[in-house]
Amino acid sequence: MAAAAAVEAAAPMGALWGLVHDFVVGQQEGPADQVAADVKSGNYTVLQVVEALGSSLENPEPRTRARAIQLLSQVLLHCHTLLLEKEVVHLILFYENRLKDHHLVIPSVLQGLKALSLCVALPPGLAVSVLKAIFQEVHVQSLPQVDRHTVYNIITNFMRTREEELKSLGADFTFGFIQVMDGEKDPRNLLVAFRIVHDLISRDYSLGPFVEELFEVTSCYFPIDFTPPPNDPHGIQREDLILSLRAVLASTPRFAEFLLPLLIEKVDSEVLSAKLDSLQTLNACCAVYGQKELKDFLPSLWASIRREVFQTASERVEAEGLAALHSLTACLSRSVLRADAEDLLDSFLSNILQVPLETLQSSQRRTILEMLLGFLKLQQKWSYEDKDQRPLNGFKDQLCSLVFMALTDPSTQLQLVGIRTLTVLGAQPDLLSYEDLELAVGHLYRLSFLKEDSQSCRVAALEASGTLAALYPVAFSSHLVPKLAEELRVGESNLTNGDEPTQCSRHLCCLQALSAVSTHPSIVKETLPLLLQHLWQVNRGNMVAQSSDVIAVCQSLRQMAEKCQQDPESCWYFHQTAIPCLLALAVQASMPEKEPSVLRKVLLEDEVLAAMVSVIGTATTHLSPELAAQSVTHIVPLFLDGNVSFLPENSFPSRFQPFQDGSSGQRRLIALLMAFVCSLPRNVEIPQLNQLMRELLELSCCHSCPFSSTAAAKCFAGLLNKHPAGQQLDEFLQLAVDKVEAGLGSGPCRSQAFTLLLWVTKALVLRYHPLSSCLTARLMGLLSDPELGPAAADGFSLLMSDCTDVLTRAGHAEVRIMFRQRFFTDNVPALVQGFHAAPQDVKPNYLKGLSHVLNRLPKPVLLPELPTLLSLLLEALSCPDCVVQLSTLSCLQPLLLEAPQVMSLHVDTLVTKFLNLSSSPSMAVRIAALQCMHALTRLPTPVLLPYKPQVIRALAKPLDDKKRLVRKEAVSARGEWFLLGSPGS
Repeated sequence: MAAAAAVEAAAPMGALWGLVHDFVVGQQEGPADQVAADVKSGNYTVLQVVEALGSSLENPEPRTRARAIQLLSQVLLHCHTLLLEKEVVHLILFYENRLKDHHLVIPSVLQGLKALSLCVALPPGLAVSVLKAIFQEVHVQSLPQVDRHTVYNIITNFMRTREEELKSLGADFTFGFIQVMDGEKDPRNLLVAFRIVHDLISRDYSLGPFVEELFEVTSCYFPIDFTPPPNDPHGIQREDLILSLRAVLASTPRFAEFLLPLLIEKVDSEVLSAKLDSLQTLNACCAVYGQKELKDFLPSLWASIRREVFQTASERVEAEGLAALHSLTACLSRSVLRADAEDLLDSFLSNILQVPLETLQSSQRRTILEMLLGFLKLQQKWSYEDKDQRPLNGFKDQLCSLVFMALTDPSTQLQLVGIRTLTVLGAQPDLLSYEDLELAVGHLYRLSFLKEDSQSCRVAALEASGTLAALYPVAFSSHLVPKLAEELRVGESNLTNGDEPTQCSRHLCCLQALSAVSTHPSIVKETLPLLLQHLWQVNRGNMVAQSSDVIAVCQSLRQMAEKCQQDPESCWYFHQTAIPCLLALAVQASMPEKEPSVLRKVLLEDEVLAAMVSVIGTATTHLSPELAAQSVTHIVPLFLDGNVSFLPENSFPSRFQPFQDGSSGQRRLIALLMAFVCSLPRNVEIPQLNQLMRELLELSCCHSCPFSSTAAAKCFAGLLNKHPAGQQLDEFLQLAVDKVEAGLGSGPCRSQAFTLLLWVTKALVLRYHPLSSCLTARLMGLLSDPELGPAAADGFSLLMSDCTDVLTRAGHAEVRIMFRQRFFTDNVPALVQGFHAAPQDVKPNYLKGLSHVLNRLPKPVLLPELPTLLSLLLEALSCPDCVVQLSTLSCLQPLLLEAPQVMSLHVDTLVTKFLNLSSSPSMAVRIAALQCMHALTRLPTPVLLPYKPQVIRALAKPLDDKKRLVRKEAVSARGEWFLLGSPGS
């Protein structure tokens, strides 16, 4: 029996010896792959391979030893993951010893060390040992290209996995690498070597006294002079080498004293490519250099770059010179001391402004202005006791001339820089004269009415007008506001006559300019009456107005209200002037007429009322409690008692009573009451609160006008949220619960009762009220309701989202910081349980509700629960509801980036579902699915590589999508999948 077992054991070893013999002696290549495959499959161990190679490894003939080590190295390259720590130690010692062997053996030894550098089981200290051996025993630059590349790969592998060990070598590691790289000429190797140098610097390896040596060993290639051979299979381009070397040279300020003289020399040369490369490299260096590194070289840099900008015949050199100037100035402005900055600014202005400005091109003037901006912003931080000490005073006229020239230039980019510079110049105390300001206002007025293709300039001009109007209110009141008033009057006339859209566009620009310039109390008192008077013209039917016209006015009023929030006087003036006017207009429009006016009904449209709600809410949130208390005594009685005495032009044809049998038009105005009372500070007492709450509750379940009932429900919820705990709050809540339960029974008011339930639940969830859990459970119960189930699912989105009109922190609502986390903890388990217990036709409602909750949950809270919830999210992707799909995709995309290990476990399902959804009928779903396909590339590469061909083929289809945004995402996602697994990706 023993003999038989010995024969069976000898049989496979005999086969191994045969393969080894064929490779080593017979010079055949196939047996190496066969041995590696057998080791990988478990037929042999690495130890058995070493035993089979025994005599060959010790053979006195170098070629035989080389072949034997080559076979062992090839096996290790395929099977290094199978090695145990003890085996790695012995193999490292063996290979290190073989580095002293004959030069024919060295290439195979390096291949083996490359395999061992990839081992996870490599014990601490051996990486340092291997590199020391290579540095001491191998003259790398005498090796062929492929073997030099192997050395670079060994170093790269150890730097990636054994960084702290290598850093323990200190500057010896840097010096060793310098010896390895010195004299390298092959572009394939240089790309890897440049990357290693960049990592040495960026990862804070010790350079010790070898900074200059490291610079010399890399800068000797600058500027890159390389032309790839025809049909080069490696695909290395000159630009690849240029960018890699530039990343090294610009990676540390410690190279500055050696690099800057080199750059100046190359800029001054006659070689165009050297000029361009040097200017681009200087541009990159400015991102990491400071004034200390640049100071000694500034005169030479300035002279060289100025010559290239103003005297070159090459547009490319000029553009790169301008970019370098801009970066240089930005670098200096963020790092210099005050005295140095003043000297630099004075020198800069003296040199630049002696050039005839009219001879400069737009790009040159733009760069000069951008450079000037950097210094001006720095100078803003300093104060001067004597205005004559300010460096700008002596150049004021030339600066204004340069800025005004920019504002009239056809170049949009130059206009933008001119506007920014004008704003900063205007912020310099006592610099601009009254005549300068008059010219500036004229330019800003013109730029505020540019066409749509100059939208960015128009927006910038409006912002600048607001900034400068706060500093120079008299100039803007005298020269801009009258022009805008006339423009508004002309616009009203054109609207009355029904003129073409161009005039309507100017009218809209005028409204925006009026709000933009309202940054000073004195100007607000001029511009606000203009806008309100304009609204009265609409109401009187003097203009052919549409809802968009009224909305535009309301948007301007809201923007003005936002600006007034910074000043209590302006805030109160706006509130007591604008709110009564808006209410009067709305009440007038709601009055019944014998012949209904289409123009007045515009004011009662949903979108217009929403715009008015925004104005009233914004104008109320920043009132002091004392002033808010004054206002509430007028506005609440208006809605409860019809008291219109405080409204302007308050002679109405009938009584205003929105709660007592009021018309549909009057009931719609409850939205305006909501905007006011739900924006008040919490400590403001609301008169007749008990009556108001009961009226709101009654109206909230009225089915005749959904807009009014929703506004009443939101108003009721907003007041509940702020009401202090106590008996009265409990009574209001009981009334609400009774109303909801009565309405949810069969009848015409089920939808309104559900809306009331939703808003009351949100009000209580935000403040952690105990009743919120009962109401949330009631909402979950409705997920199975045939009629209200889908709406109940969407309701979870409302519960987790931030509102804009009620229940906002800005509106003083009680919003607890962690309400989403608490809602998740309290309710998601019940949602999951309900999903599993629900019939098949109801499951989508649970999935939608769960998706809404998870999508709005802070990701750090979701990540620990992800393993248990991910299966449900994946199931939600199969739900036919586009809302569920979009919400789930939005939830999954950040998780792919933040939890790649967990998501990798489901990669097959994710790839399949995302690709299916990339063909969805919904454009939003297609875009989200493609974004998720892009995010998938952040998962570990080995997990994704099997799917790469399938994905690339599938993503070819959305490249032809009819929607540009879908095609854009498809290109981005497919590009990332193409790069998957490639070097450096």
